[in-house]
Amino acid sequence: MNVETIVNYINVYGYLVIFLFLFFGIVGIPAPEESLLFLVGVLCLHHKLSLELVMVSSVLGAFAGMLTAYVCGRYAGVPFIKKYGKYVGITDERLEKVSSKYTKNVRKSILFGFYLPGIRQISPYFAGIAHIPFTKFFLFSLLGTLLWTIPFILAGYFTGKIFHINPNFAPYLGIIFLVLFFLYVILKYIKGKKRKSTK
Repeated sequence: MNVETIVNYINVYGYLVIFLFLFFGIVGIPAPEESLLFLVGVLCLHHKLSLELVMVSSVLGAFAGMLTAYVCGRYAGVPFIKKYGKYVGITDERLEKVSSKYTKNVRKSILFGFYLPGIRQISPYFAGIAHIPFTKFFLFSLLGTLLWTIPFILAGYFTGKIFHINPNFAPYLGIIFLVLFFLYVILKYIKGKKRKSTK
């Protein structure tokens, strides 16, 4: 989907389009979330969108997706997820991968699961299945939503201020920023392992 199409959709349907993109991306229906967030940040710089409304609609969309997935996991349970999860990209392999790591540190899983495509979509379902207290999930998923959506939007906005960015190429830059973030996390993890081994 090109930039003009997205802008046209927003002009016709309002910021509900951004809300829906983020909502469906979280519940598991494929959507270019990071690319979209970076793109709308660039578009805000070009005065095609309101930065405040973009932030609000993005946060609400992603957070609503998290809560919806949590409720499905909690009240429908594993059988429902195994039966219908394949339609939103939740395979048995992914579910097992999350379940083996999730309960070790619930807070980190909820907060930083946003930055891991695939895990991001399964995390709220599993939180419900594991009966993580709703208040705990609510607070950490809200914080995680803010830490995920706003930095990508601002990255698009301020990168556009420093460099002249053609909005048509903005989604690709969003992917590049995500890759750089992963590299940073991996290097930090490796350094931490080396420090522990030398002690």
